[in-house]
Amino acid sequence: MTQEQTQGQVQVQQTQQMQGHRHGHALAGMLGPAFVAAVAYVDPGNVAANITSGARYGYLLVWVLVLANMMSVLIQYQSAKLGIVTGKSLPELLGERMSDAGRFMFFMQAEVIAIATDLAELIGGAIALNLLFGLPLFLGGCIIGAVSTVLLMFEGGKTHRLFEKIVIALLLVITLGFIAGLFIAPPNPADVAAGLIPRFTTTDSVLMASSMLGATVMPHAIYLHSTLVNDHYAGGEAKPTVKRLLDGSKVDVVWALLIAGTVNLSLLILAANSLYGMNGTDSIEGAQHAIVAVLGPVIGTIFSIGLLASSLSSTSVGTYAGSEIMHGLLKIKAPMWACRIVTLVPGLVVLWFAPNPTMALVIGQVILSIGIPFAIIPLMRYTHDRQLMGQWVDGPIKHVLFIAVAALIIALNVVLIVLTLIGKA
Repeated sequence: MTQEQTQGQVQVQQTQQMQGHRHGHALAGMLGPAFVAAVAYVDPGNVAANITSGARYGYLLVWVLVLANMMSVLIQYQSAKLGIVTGKSLPELLGERMSDAGRFMFFMQAEVIAIATDLAELIGGAIALNLLFGLPLFLGGCIIGAVSTVLLMFEGGKTHRLFEKIVIALLLVITLGFIAGLFIAPPNPADVAAGLIPRFTTTDSVLMASSMLGATVMPHAIYLHSTLVNDHYAGGEAKPTVKRLLDGSKVDVVWALLIAGTVNLSLLILAANSLYGMNGTDSIEGAQHAIVAVLGPVIGTIFSIGLLASSLSSTSVGTYAGSEIMHGLLKIKAPMWACRIVTLVPGLVVLWFAPNPTMALVIGQVILSIGIPFAIIPLMRYTHDRQLMGQWVDGPIKHVLFIAVAALIIALNVVLIVLTLIGKA
């Protein structure tokens, strides 16, 4: 081999390395939106629903979480895809295609969902502060509201990337806080695998499954993700091509929801393995006390810290989503603090009056489950609209899969409503 050939090979290798380096940085620059949306999937409502499920039914409903997480990957990617291709959020597209009365009615149901979302996050944070520092629940709720409002100051404009990094850091704290117990008391893999067989045992287990679904597939995360992919490049920053953005979004969604799904599954498995059949574990406080008794005070404290991080991050993301829903549907760009007050006050009222905040939290997750079709069905229609999506329109196979997912979720909601009406839920 001549010296010229050797030098040529070296230059080619250096060029490939530089391209790979740039490719890696380009991909890293696109990551973030899905991780912010994924915080909605690990809020305190998940803690209540998953721990209650594991403590009551053991590994029976593991399959519900796995199925819900698989559906959430598809749904969140579709939301991101809609935002990337159209440059508009799902609420904006809804606002352009609905009458004034329709936009207002749609906004009202979305606002009820936002209030239910913030209820879960506020209660969870208040319980965490009570467990860590002995603060009264109402005072803890006020603190959570104040701190989350400060976090929202970093949302938007040049500081949006900083907001994403703060939320991702909190997501890592959540992950550590909620899986730590599994390292102390590892579950039996055969028992976990048995929970992958789809089945119910009682009508109450159907209600629990619906609550888990409402805690996993989050309506406000669906609305928000289509905004996040565009806010990620706020301030006139140049965007990659649509194809590059879609490829990067796939990686973003899969990794973010893999983490969120692992956290959710860990919560259920922890409860099934360590708390099954124990009295008083239907509340977060009771579950934490049981964790301390079984796994020790260190794990109990780590759990409480994870719960606190979950509340702070998810309540900020929930308010962000509420603001974008209002802007898209009503064309009103309200100050973030005003949106925060609208969803915060009902949660504080519940903390002041409710005798069992954890039960209010689980009921809130059921309300979220009912709101899911209102977000999924328009998303399904728009991503299959060739005039809107152009060459990126969903093909027949993906569209049929999306229809199946929507039908399954709606069917669970119908069962939930029927059970409620006949008094068995």
